[in-house]
Amino acid sequence: MTTSTIPSSAPDAVKRMTAAANDFLNSLAASQRTAASFGFEGDERYKWAYTPIDRNGLLVREMSDAQRDAAFKLMETGYSARGAATAHRIIELETILGEWESISDEVSKWDRNIDRYWFSIFGTPGSVDEPWGFRVGGHHIALSANIINGEHVSILPLFFGANPAVIRHGDRKDERTLVEEEDWARALLISLDGDQAKLAVVDAVAPLDILTTNVRSADPNIAPVGIGFSALSDSQRYQLVSIVNHYVTRAADDLASNYWREVESAGFDELTFAWAGPSGVGEPHYYAIRHPRFMIEYDNTQNGANHIHSVLRDYAHDWGEDLLSTHYRASH
Repeated sequence: MTTSTIPSSAPDAVKRMTAAANDFLNSLAASQRTAASFGFEGDERYKWAYTPIDRNGLLVREMSDAQRDAAFKLMETGYSARGAATAHRIIELETILGEWESISDEVSKWDRNIDRYWFSIFGTPGSVDEPWGFRVGGHHIALSANIINGEHVSILPLFFGANPAVIRHGDRKDERTLVEEEDWARALLISLDGDQAKLAVVDAVAPLDILTTNVRSADPNIAPVGIGFSALSDSQRYQLVSIVNHYVTRAADDLASNYWREVESAGFDELTFAWAGPSGVGEPHYYAIRHPRFMIEYDNTQNGANHIHSVLRDYAHDWGEDLLSTHYRASH
């Protein structure tokens, strides 16, 4: 497993994030600012979840309209245009999920509301000498930006979920979220011949969730291996690399470009693809894409296989740990 530092210099992203973070903080009353602010050191920064549990930070429900606008502008600095649109669509699904549970006479202990998202600032935005960052958390959204030396940025791990993945009622019936994540992987699976499929399909039954869950450090060996890159045809290799690129480009363009250059430099020869579950649409399924430096996991098994969890993890770059190690060695 490689642990080389990712060349993640992104001064423009840092400027965007600094301006947006300070605009957000300056819009808050003293009590709100206290709720939203944390030190960079300690364990709080590593706390993340994709379930509907309560988090620490300032809740959107407790913000004014202007403060909400500032908060979501901060969130958008971490995403590409496509990534930001997906994040907002995922948040909108909370209302639709609540409607569907009511239609289905399902009793949920969760308040399905677009106001149940939390924003947190770590350290001092704009600081060059000390690291800082921010976090956006709520059901199926987990964004954590870590800025080091006023220049380097990591926003990994990068998680998107969707419930419902396909809307079953109302004016938006049949609208889908995280379409490419599902369809491109299934297309790759279907393209495999018999011998290839025997390698790729590791289990007839999909696990109930992504195996890395929301742990601080992902285990590089927890997911199945499946079929190796060398066993794929040229077109299948292209399909697999396209899926990886799709996950990477959830991030803001400059951040994604930095990361993609490093991924390309590491090469794809050790890339693997594993699938569990049936191949049919609407049936519970899972896949994992493994590489010596990163892992992608996707699971769609819950709520009648209409509930997606998907994530990109990097063993060294999650939380900016590689950048922080370099920073602390240089500073101390």
